Amino acid sequence: MNEKELPPHFREDNLSEDTKTLISSLPSYKDSEGNLYNYKGCWYYPNTLQGVLNYEKGFKPQETDIILASFPKSGTTWLKALTIALFERLKTDTYSDHVLQSDNPHGLVPFLEMSLYLKSSTPDLSKFSSPRVFSTHMPFHTLQLPLKGSPCKVVYVCRNVKDVLVSLWYFRSAHLQKEVEMESLFEPLCKGVGFFGPFWEHVLSYWRGSLEDPKQILFMRYEEMKSEPTAQVKRLAEFLGCPFTEEEEEDGSVDKLVELCSLRNLSGMEINNSGKTFNNVPYSTFFRKGEVGDFKNHLTTEMENKIDKIIQEKYNDSGLKF
Repeated sequence: MNEKELPPHFREDNLSEDTKTLISSLPSYKDSEGNLYNYKGCWYYPNTLQGVLNYEKGFKPQETDIILASFPKSGTTWLKALTIALFERLKTDTYSDHVLQSDNPHGLVPFLEMSLYLKSSTPDLSKFSSPRVFSTHMPFHTLQLPLKGSPCKVVYVCRNVKDVLVSLWYFRSAHLQKEVEMESLFEPLCKGVGFFGPFWEHVLSYWRGSLEDPKQILFMRYEEMKSEPTAQVKRLAEFLGCPFTEEEEEDGSVDKLVELCSLRNLSGMEINNSGKTFNNVPYSTFFRKGEVGDFKNHLTTEMENKIDKIIQEKYNDSGLKF
């Protein structure tokens, strides 16, 4: 796959002279998609790094802003759909002709660094009504630079790294239209090298942030969202300031919203079978099994043990458990 065929955020055709100079001084690593550079402890492809720098320079938060954060392949699409549906329900009590049927969650909640700020530090955000909802894969210490002093809220979804790895493997293979070697993703993950990695520090940045300011940062676990979706959706609604009323709970509104945003329902929508993102990624690639523990069908015992050892080492004394 040549440079022009890559999605814009993977390429390096949108760099300012200052960014080119910066990149020349950064640690680098080459993977199947291109060159990655380590900026403030996180790995980015060149254009994505430009988007991060543009965000740091230009983003002006509003008090009601909401930012949905995650490491790639951790439940991002689902979290976006749920958040959209929570606010849409305040406008209409019907799920017919819902906004989720006309646009994919990634189209409705764009990424700051990979979409909105990819080409400019002053994008036009006028189309976003309050509360503005954005998303990011940036680690918290980078995200929070323009947010200091702002009461805007951040929701982070975390997923078992083994399932993240398998989901990334399927996604990368679909993107490259050929099966990628699992080892080519496994070893870099363990070493902390990869797009938006290291995984361990990424999760810890939001975990520690949520402990320091639980009113600003909500830390959610994908596995809990799967096992107790009703309770977790109510928790999310409460945090976002749009809790369900007693009447809504009694008439089954919570369960209806959960079903609307289910993988089965979203993956069956026409928009998600035929549409593509702004950077030409088919929406259909964002929907697979969504299962917990699917890694057992793909990883060897040796792989599992190696990851378990790293988890023990990285999360020891953090209070974060899986």
